[in-house]
Amino acid sequence: MTRNTTDRVWFVTGASSGLGLAFTRAALAAGDRVVATARRTALLDPTLAEHPGRLVVLPLDVTDREAVAATVDKAAAAFGRIDVVVNNAGIMTSGTVEEFTETDARAQLETNFFGALWVTQAVLPHLRARQSGHIIQISSVGGIIGFATTGLYSASKWALEGMTEALAQEVAPFGIKVTIVEPGGYTTDLYTTMRTQPRHEAYEPLHTALAEMWGDAEDADPAKAADAVLALVDSDRPPLRLVLGSAMYDVAQDAADRRKADWAGWEATSRAAG
Repeated sequence: MTRNTTDRVWFVTGASSGLGLAFTRAALAAGDRVVATARRTALLDPTLAEHPGRLVVLPLDVTDREAVAATVDKAAAAFGRIDVVVNNAGIMTSGTVEEFTETDARAQLETNFFGALWVTQAVLPHLRARQSGHIIQISSVGGIIGFATTGLYSASKWALEGMTEALAQEVAPFGIKVTIVEPGGYTTDLYTTMRTQPRHEAYEPLHTALAEMWGDAEDADPAKAADAVLALVDSDRPPLRLVLGSAMYDVAQDAADRRKADWAGWEATSRAAG
């Protein structure tokens, strides 16, 4: 890996807490400049003000496409360019597929998929003009494998990953790098702010079993994820995908092995249908 030591300008969504705040802190600590955006900017850590001249804070609801375009333009004007884009803003709603309301199903996609899409579309003209840049889409282990009661969250992340695979091929000729980051569990407010769908009695045994399974789970420090993302943007040849977390790395490998086994087990049927 060749380390890039030139200072960069970051555009981070969902920067008021959790991973977004960790990315912002890490970038500033590395000597970079950051445009930090969030729906509620008042929640940003006041210690970030210790970096005068290198931090701009802008309010942004990523589901508002016009606001996204205007905010990206302000960000580019603030420091003269954008180098690293981190689509981190996201929400999570828990419930079985049958339990989901239409409103919450659409809200899950509006933030996690369409929000990232609007930001991506808005930054591309700026990155193409410079023939450089790095777009980082914060997905999840839920973008690798679906878990019971997080099906719509996974749907939003799988949509993001599918779009991003195509995007990477489309923008490579312009010198723009693209990476999907797939974190496991980190200590953020994703779970504390999570909405929960009204439970259907048919799924009570499942909810009980899952509560027992995940009750003792320990999440990691977001700063560790930020260190990994800094290493990612320092690389001249970043990967399309980066899994974060040892346990999640094993989950990802196991999921890939099981898919390959399914395909291989039905190879004759697949080929006969060609």
